Amino acid sequence: MKKESKYDLNLAKLALKTHHFEFELGPEFFALFDQPLVEQGHLHADVELIKTERLMTLNFHITGTVQLTCDRSLDEFDQPLDIHEQLLVRFGDEAKELDDNVLQITPETQTLPLAQHLYDYIGLALPMKKLHPRFQDEADDNPDAPTKLIFSTRPADDAPDDDEPADPRWAALRNLN
Repeated sequence: MKKESKYDLNLAKLALKTHHFEFELGPEFFALFDQPLVEQGHLHADVELIKTERLMTLNFHITGTVQLTCDRSLDEFDQPLDIHEQLLVRFGDEAKELDDNVLQITPETQTLPLAQHLYDYIGLALPMKKLHPRFQDEADDNPDAPTKLIFSTRPADDAPDDDEPADPRWAALRNLN
């Protein structure tokens, strides 16, 4: 990711109270990142920051649409997103990431970059299988479509007979039922 101060929060000027920030995430935002998970989109991010002496709680609410390519037809479509995430930032001796949603920064830290967090939250909200809306209800329309998958390490033809155990030593266990 390239350095961008537009998505950084200046912590030095923030008082110990609740603050609200808004960010517009468009093509210029997605151009900041080398990995093109999403290249186009129009999103609005509301960030509520609650600052106390030892901890900052950031509540993210990201809404809008991103443009995706359908895995089946390669048609582009708009995927609506409505994301709610929380990031905890605590103060400590050294700056490090403690968990996926917990950061530790030093008290001397002047700015908190949010661009990577916003991008990660958008990426996590994307569906694994990107299907155009015209294909999303297709499985419901087809009554012959399998409703569940059954996995087995043995072919169905080799299924053991329930009457005859594979090993006579196990026959005593059947009587326990």
